[in-house]
Parts: sequence; C-alpha cells; structure tokens
Amino acid sequence: MSMPFYVSPEQLMKDRADYARKGIARGRSVVVLQYDDGIAFATENASRALHKISEIYDRIAFAAVGKYNEFENLRVAGVRYADLRGYSYDREDVTARGLANAYAQTLGTVFTTESKPLEVELVVAEVGREPAGDQVYRLSYDGSVADEHGYVVMGGQADRLGGLLATGWRPGMSLREVLRLAVDVLGTASDDGGETRTIPAQQLEVAVLDRTRPRRTFRRLTGALLEDLLTPVDAGDPPAAAPHDD
Repeated sequence: MSMPFYVSPEQLMKDRADYARKGIARGRSVVVLQYDDGIAFATENASRALHKISEIYDRIAFAAVGKYNEFENLRVAGVRYADLRGYSYDREDVTARGLANAYAQTLGTVFTTESKPLEVELVVAEVGREPAGDQVYRLSYDGSVADEHGYVVMGGQADRLGGLLATGWRPGMSLREVLRLAVDVLGTASDDGGETRTIPAQQLEVAVLDRTRPRRTFRRLTGALLEDLLTPVDAGDPPAAAPHDD
C-alpha cells in the first residue's frame, strides 16, 4: 500500500503564490495615476472588445491584469454587487472600499480553498468630489488589499515601472501630463530590455474617472482626442480640450 503524498501547508501556499505571480507577470502592465481632475488608467491593448479597464458604477472603475476570463467574471460580479447595493439602499452607499472588501473575500477564499488560485491582480478606484477624496485599492491574487496613493502599476515588471513612475509623478499633474508619463513608462516594458518604444494611440486602452462630470464619471479616451492628448505641445500652443460628452 503506497503512502499518501504529503505537502506542508507552507509549501502549498508558496506554490500557489508562485503559480499566480507567474501568470500575472505574463500580462501587459496597467498603469493607474491620479491627476488634478480625476484618475487615469492606461494599458497597451490592441483589442477593441476585450477590455482590461471598465466602469463599475457612477464614480468607480475597475482595472485588471492576468487571465481575462477570471478577471472578467470578477468584473461582472462587481457590477452586480454595486447595482444591488445601490438599488437596495442608496447610490452613495456604493463605495470602492466596500467593493474592494468583497473582492478580497472572494480572492482570499479561492486562494486558500481551491486547488488553483485566480491569476489576477485588480485595482478598484473611486474618484472623489475633491482630490483628497480619491480612493485607489490594489488587490492581489491572495486577497490582500493595499490602499494606494498617487499611482499604481500592475502586471509584468511592476516594480521597475513603479520606480519610473515614482520619479515622474507629482501631485496636481494635468491629464495630458499623466497620460504621456503613463505611455512613456509602458513603452519601457519590454522583455529584451531594449530602447523605449513609442506606443501608438491605436494600441492603447485609456480611460478616466473625471470628477468634473455630474454623475457617471467614467469615460474612455479614443481616436483624435487621445492622439491629441499624447502629442507633445509647444509652450505657445493652446492646451487640449478636456474630455466632454458628445
């Protein structure tokens, strides 16, 4: 009779964590930055249908890296949670902190009880009426939550790209400034460590939570507006128009 195969709990948790980290590192990075009028999200994504950045509720957005089918299921669950809570109580009762706690419970339960952890990393962000009211939460595959300020990087080479953002980001930056910083940082994320790439606007997925909008603050930036925001301007040129409804 063969002896049952035994793995210590410490080794089992370590193996699961390593597995999840490797899966997340294969994904292209997502950058989240606060700016003077809201929160900006940017990633390299050529798909027009498979989004890594999405709206959850009036003032809340969701960004993710990792396996698409896994974080898409989490996004849908977040939308249902927000809709149910807003309908049952009040729209103001739907907060990024409550949503982050719900995601943390799901991720933590799967990590400790299932044979395979979710290969995802998430950011849940809520734009406030004033910059001091912005909330940005980063959630890891094991359910741990971090309250972030200023900027966040997820995905492959997150530590190195975070160092680049630390040297370039400052409070009160404009939308044009944070988007150019984000795209420059994303352009350095290459496996061969070569020169910085110039990522065309058509290969980018960019969105903002714009605090100047009355209720639904989420807005995708595409086409001519995004190209204009990413184009360097001379000192004498007029600034780009702010995002607005058509």
